[in-house]
Amino acid sequence: MIALLAVACGVAVGNVYFPQAAAPAVAAGLGVGAGTAAGVVSAAQFGYAAGIFLLVPLGDRVPHRRLIVALLAATAAALAVAGAAPGAGVLLAASAAAGAATVVAPVIGPMAAGLVPADRRGLVSGVMLSGSLGGMLLSRSLGGPLAQWLGWRSPYLVAAALALVLAAVLWRALPATVPPSGHAYRRLLVEPLVLLRQEPQLRRSCFYQAAVFGAFSAVWTGVALLLGGPRYGLGAPAVGALALVNAATMLCTPVAGRAADRRGADAVSLWAMVGVLASAGVLAVGCAGGALGLVGLAAGSLLLDVAMQSGMVANQVRNYALRADARSRVNTAYMTCGYLGGAAGSWLAARVYGGFGWAGVCALTGALAASALVRHAAAMRRRGPARHAAATVDAAGGGA
Repeated sequence: MIALLAVACGVAVGNVYFPQAAAPAVAAGLGVGAGTAAGVVSAAQFGYAAGIFLLVPLGDRVPHRRLIVALLAATAAALAVAGAAPGAGVLLAASAAAGAATVVAPVIGPMAAGLVPADRRGLVSGVMLSGSLGGMLLSRSLGGPLAQWLGWRSPYLVAAALALVLAAVLWRALPATVPPSGHAYRRLLVEPLVLLRQEPQLRRSCFYQAAVFGAFSAVWTGVALLLGGPRYGLGAPAVGALALVNAATMLCTPVAGRAADRRGADAVSLWAMVGVLASAGVLAVGCAGGALGLVGLAAGSLLLDVAMQSGMVANQVRNYALRADARSRVNTAYMTCGYLGGAAGSWLAARVYGGFGWAGVCALTGALAASALVRHAAAMRRRGPARHAAATVDAAGGGA
C-alpha cells in the first residue's frame, strides 16, 4: 500500500512539472510566443497553489478513497481537455484546472501517516517524498522528448490516461477511512490560519521550510541564469542534466525519515539547515567557471537537494504529531508557507543575480539557511529550561 501511494504521489506531482519541458513544443504547435507557452506552466503552478488551499483541507472531511479518486478523475478530465485544446486560451484554463485538481500528494501524506505507528511516520514520509521526487524528475525528463516526437498534445493525453488508470486502481485498493472532522467547508478553509496561531511547533516547521525552500528555489532560479550566461553558455539542457544528478535524493529521503523516527525531527532539521548552509559555499565554486565550476555546481546542488528534502521529512514528522484530527489542515498551512517561501526565493534570486551575480545568489542561500539556524537555536534554548523545569517537578514528586 505504501509503495502504491508513493506511485500515486509521483504521478500527481508530475502533472505540475511536465509542462515545463513541453513548453517549447506548445509554442511551436499552437503558433504562440514563448511568453504564452510559459504562461501555461505558470497556470499549472498557480492552480496547484490554489488546490492546496482550497482542496487539501477536505482530507479531514471527506473519506480519503473518495477524495483521492475524485481528484484523479478531475485531473484526467482537465488534462484531456488540455490535450485537445484548440488554442492557448483553453489550454491555459485547462492547465490551471489540472494543477488545482492534482493535489493528491498533499492529501496522501497525512493519510499515509495515519496508517502506520508513530515510530514509522518518518520513514513513510520519506517514501512519499521519494515518489514525488521521482514523478517530478521523470515528468521533466520524458515530457520534452515525448512532445518533440509525438507533438505537444501527447504528454497531456498520456498524463490523463495515467491519472485515469491510477484512479481505477486506487478505488479498489485504498482502505476505507473515517474522516476525523465534520466541520463545514468554510471552517476547513479558515482552520489552517487558526492552527498557525495555536500551534508554535507548526509555525516553526513553516518557518524552516519557507527559509530552506526559498534557498532551494533561489539556487535553481540563479543556476539557470548562470549556465545560460556568458561564463558557461550551456543553456537549458545543462540545467536539466544538473537536475538529473539530484535523482540520488530519492534514495536519501527514506534514510532521513528513519533518522527522524530514531533521533527526532529536531536533530534532522539541524542537519538539514547545516547542509543548506554548507551547500552555499560549495555552490560558490561555480563562480570559477569551466570544469571546476561545473563540479562545484553539481556537488553543491546535490547537497542542497538532499538537505532540503531531509528537512521537509523532519518537518512533516513534527507536524503529523500535532493534531491527529486535523492533519490535512496542518499540511495545508505548512505547504502554503513553504510555497510562499519558494516564490520569494525565486523573486529575490532574479534581482540579486542582476546586481551581484552568482556569488550574490550563493550569499542569499547562506543567509536564508542561517535565518533558519538562528530560529532553531532559539527554539532549542527555550526548550532546555522547560525540560529542566519538568525534571525538577518530577524529582520533587518522587521525593514526596
